[in-house]
Amino acid sequence: MNWLVNISAVIIAFIGMEGIAWLAHKYIMHGLLWSLHKDHHQPHEERVFEKNDYFFVIFALPAIICFIVGFENFTLSFWIGIGITLYGAAYFFIHDLFIHQRLKVLRNANSNYFRAIRKAHKVHHKHIVPQNGECFGMLWAPIKYFKEIKKHAQ
Repeated sequence: MNWLVNISAVIIAFIGMEGIAWLAHKYIMHGLLWSLHKDHHQPHEERVFEKNDYFFVIFALPAIICFIVGFENFTLSFWIGIGITLYGAAYFFIHDLFIHQRLKVLRNANSNYFRAIRKAHKVHHKHIVPQNGECFGMLWAPIKYFKEIKKHAQ
């Protein structure tokens, strides 16, 4: 039964991270720490790193802390750290590899899900100032983009 609790913790942490990422993106990245996120919204030549990449380190800290606290006996915090880390990996694959093509892979992913995610992210990047932004999530796009994709597919 302990394995069920551990797997549940991983899944809940992973899903919960979408809400935390949305809040952090809207209120921290487009607020207090806009100075680190701003270059991500500005047109630029392809480059290896942006100031925005510091957020990988910042957002990895809770997972690192969970691993340190829970590693000795594989307590609940360890499994929460796994969920946070899996979300970070999903973020990397979806945001950096698929959407922004920082490495030229995942170019052919063209399901309705991926098209809706890409559309929502493009709408988000229309805003080059921190105010009036939209679509702050990463793994889930607003329903209107799924409907739009479906409408265009018909």
